[in-house]
Amino acid sequence: MRRIVSGLAASALCVLAGASLAQRPGALFLDEAPLDRAVDFPQEKLAEYFGRMRDERIVVVRLLEGGLYNVNIRYVERAAPDNYRTEFHEDTIDVWVVQEGSGTLVTGGEQVDGKHQGGTERPIKVGDMIFIPAGIHHGIKETDGITWLNIRFPEHRN
Repeated sequence: MRRIVSGLAASALCVLAGASLAQRPGALFLDEAPLDRAVDFPQEKLAEYFGRMRDERIVVVRLLEGGLYNVNIRYVERAAPDNYRTEFHEDTIDVWVVQEGSGTLVTGGEQVDGKHQGGTERPIKVGDMIFIPAGIHHGIKETDGITWLNIRFPEHRN
């Protein structure tokens, strides 16, 4: 019974998360994460999504929604030092794998009056993988265009 209730709760979270993401401008929700099979994303299909994101100015494609975890493609275009945004996830870890483009990654620091201040900056490029712990501000500060796979999962410290 507990397993059924947990499954129903996870399904409800997936539907709610999918609905909110689908309603967000510039976001595309594709599928719930299955619990009974593996899912693969061939390179050709990912390349198709990358192109569509650029052409249609889609900033997030949620490949799989799992309630407490998800797999996304993210795209940022024309981020300059004066117009970039950071994200902050209190209890979620991000793993990024850069697929196209390059930019300046900003991690750490804080939000002050709606603007990010401080932190560490470093260049990132195709092939780089970045682990971002929960509770760390993060974003792309300088890029003409960058696309990365974003695997997000909950933090559970012992």
